Amino acid sequence: MVYRIIGEGAMVLHMAFLVYVIIGGYLAWRWPPMFWPHLACALYALGITVIGWDCPLTHVENWGREQAGQAGLPPEGFIEHYLTGVIYPAEHLLTAQLLVALSVAVSWAGALYLQRRRKTAENRA
Repeated sequence: MVYRIIGEGAMVLHMAFLVYVIIGGYLAWRWPPMFWPHLACALYALGITVIGWDCPLTHVENWGREQAGQAGLPPEGFIEHYLTGVIYPAEHLLTAQLLVALSVAVSWAGALYLQRRRKTAENRA
């Protein structure tokens, strides 16, 4: 039972990480210091996508599921198993990746704009 919880917990953390990468930059609009943790997460996600770095959560989920007697993730990994073909069609993986990148870019541009606007308002006061 404990191993199954570990596997399921890793899956939930994995999903939370992906959601944070997609929308976390918008938190910096309200709380500017949140930009830095989002930058780290977004860069790591980019490394996983572009360079092929391993995600430790994949290893934890596989280990927990295998110890619980369940099948681990396929070699393609978390995104291929849970999202590709489920949330979006497999042939639109690149489109999904580009939309995530666009969301990150828009959130960062908005955070920069709001930061500059705050500084301008401070200088006027």
